[in-house]
Amino acid sequence: MDNLFVIREKMRELYAAHSRVFDKGIQFVLALVTFYLINGNVGFMKAAASPVATLALAVICTFFPMIITVLLATALILVHMFAASVSALAVTALIFLVMYIFYLRLTPKMAIVVLLTPIAFAFNIPYIIPIALGLVATPISLVAVICGTIVYYMMAYVKKAAPGMESSGKAKMMTEITAYVKQVFQNKEMWIAIAAFIICLFLVYTIHRQAADHAWKIAIAAGAVANIIVIAIGDVALGVHTSYVGLIFGNIFAVIIGLILELFFFSVDYAKSENLQYEDDEYYYYVKAVPKLSVATPEKTVKRINERHGTEIMDTNKIRKNRQPKNDRAEKVHPNQRQSNQGRKRPTAKKGPSAKKHDIDEVNKLLLTQSLKKDLNMK
Repeated sequence: MDNLFVIREKMRELYAAHSRVFDKGIQFVLALVTFYLINGNVGFMKAAASPVATLALAVICTFFPMIITVLLATALILVHMFAASVSALAVTALIFLVMYIFYLRLTPKMAIVVLLTPIAFAFNIPYIIPIALGLVATPISLVAVICGTIVYYMMAYVKKAAPGMESSGKAKMMTEITAYVKQVFQNKEMWIAIAAFIICLFLVYTIHRQAADHAWKIAIAAGAVANIIVIAIGDVALGVHTSYVGLIFGNIFAVIIGLILELFFFSVDYAKSENLQYEDDEYYYYVKAVPKLSVATPEKTVKRINERHGTEIMDTNKIRKNRQPKNDRAEKVHPNQRQSNQGRKRPTAKKGPSAKKHDIDEVNKLLLTQSLKKDLNMK
């Protein structure tokens, strides 16, 4: 478990050091996947559905706020609807107008949710959205979730019905518009999914804010169970067939994502929790204090050892000779002065064990000094 917290701290440090790069990278990938899914499902206009156009739009969105990606995705859908049918364009534009009236008033900063919801549906893991938002957002984010869900089912219907859509005559256009509205807003599967998301998000949001131990884990599990139960009951009551294998595995994946979010946003040590009580003139306060759990990242210390470039061979006899007292050295004098110096007494050098020990000590000191200078690269 400590290794997970160490990895978390390293990821936080890495993100803090390069947050702008990571944000722009995530924004580019999200825009690229969004435009790719739109062109893959309702890519009726070949020029707008080309890979070059998809990549160019993703690059443009990288340098602008997330709301620009939502607006360009809406414009791309409308362009493809125009290529399919004028009636499809009219109904789609009206639906987008109503959604943006509520979206821009209530959740203008939830643009990423509007994009992520259809993407999650496309990958058969939409149950992640309500559980994740119940943990890290507020119930008002349901507006963005509902908008994203409607967009997905609207695109799914147009993809199936596009070959039969024609724009020949007003009567035919009105018939297409009526069929389009009925098929989108009377889609039982869509309303079951929306009901499950609403119940799941409110349940997760309510439970994870409680003071109970392991409230986040309980909320995640309760949200997954609520998704399965509501969708299963809706299928039985309304006669809608849903893949239960995908339902179960999708919620298991949602639980894993929820636990990862808990690791990054709410890691606490319940074993060290304390119940505190305060009071003032009007109230008593009962507080449960739970310390956050964190592990210090281990620091590595590197020791550098200088390599020895070589071994110096030293002549100890020569050094000993240089370190001898001046009285022991042979005197070089002129022959004319040799006779005058014969009468003088030459001081005799000390002989014996003490002199030899002194010479050996001096040689050892010199050898040690030169060796240290060599190792430390000192001149």
